[in-house]
Amino acid sequence: MSTRLFRILSALSGIVGVIMLITSFSINPGPPSNATSAQLIAFGNQYYTSILWGAWLQSVGPLLTVLFAFAIVCLAGATTRLAGWMTMFGGAILMMVSLVEIVFYMSALDSNPATMALISGDLIHAVQHLYFIVAAPALFLPLGAVILGSQVLPRVFGYLALVLGAAFAILGVVFLYNLTLPAAVLAFAGIQTLWWLAAAITLIIRAVKASDTASVKERELLVKA
Repeated sequence: MSTRLFRILSALSGIVGVIMLITSFSINPGPPSNATSAQLIAFGNQYYTSILWGAWLQSVGPLLTVLFAFAIVCLAGATTRLAGWMTMFGGAILMMVSLVEIVFYMSALDSNPATMALISGDLIHAVQHLYFIVAAPALFLPLGAVILGSQVLPRVFGYLALVLGAAFAILGVVFLYNLTLPAAVLAFAGIQTLWWLAAAITLIIRAVKASDTASVKERELLVKA
């Protein structure tokens, strides 16, 4: 596979992953706050299909974005550097946290026992803390270092990745005592989708420009010959 094709396919993976994540958040409405077990069961029955499809999208979407992150590591030649290894490790942590959260989404739909929805809801809130405490920082901080140490993407993406990673870590500490994260904090997690989308589009543009430049040089050499 050519480097140009690899760049484009990797970027498309990131774009599709972001689209899937955004779609999952839009079709999977959050349960009512302070709801009783009976209300949660009724909510699950009403939105059964959308919750399951949202769970599927939220499972596969992060996989594609993590694959995009791994591709950046490969393109940067950082597969043997600590930052590259830490990016892959961070991607594995993020996937684990995401999948565990999905498991509790699906278990919340089970009405036997009657308290399953309440228990699963509490576990979902607990797992969401892990995303801020370790999952997002473990991926964005080393990925920012990888980008800054290469020319795969403009350096601004590296600095933004470091800022995002630090911001997630800080929020994880500040709201550690909140068993249920505030809606505004959870909404902040959506900012990362803009980073992934912009990085993927930039990688495609660079791949196309590099191909055009190579074609022009080839034509110039042929003319000189």
